[in-house]
Amino acid sequence: MAISLTHKAAERVEKYLKNRGKGLGLRLGVKTTGCSGMAYTLEFVDEALPEDQVFECYGIKIMIDPKSLVYIDGTELDFEKEGLNEGFKFNNPNVKAECGCGESFTV
Repeated sequence: MAISLTHKAAERVEKYLKNRGKGLGLRLGVKTTGCSGMAYTLEFVDEALPEDQVFECYGIKIMIDPKSLVYIDGTELDFEKEGLNEGFKFNNPNVKAECGCGESFTV
């Protein structure tokens, strides 16, 4: 089981944490929502929870709860900038389908 970041994503997370002035790393997860069933969650965290699985990539700690890990195992988090739009992109090998708006997915 593993979660990884691209170099660009790691640089962006590091920049956010530095601007924030504190933080242990990034929490990734999933929640039930949207027309396809699940959506990704992403937040900056100051401490890991006891049940978290912790991964490290390019010096960035990534925390994931065990229930979410089942759906996002093997995912690579990337950061893309296209014109005026920028954001994190989940490259999840487990996704079977995505909704038309790209906000939710099915495993």
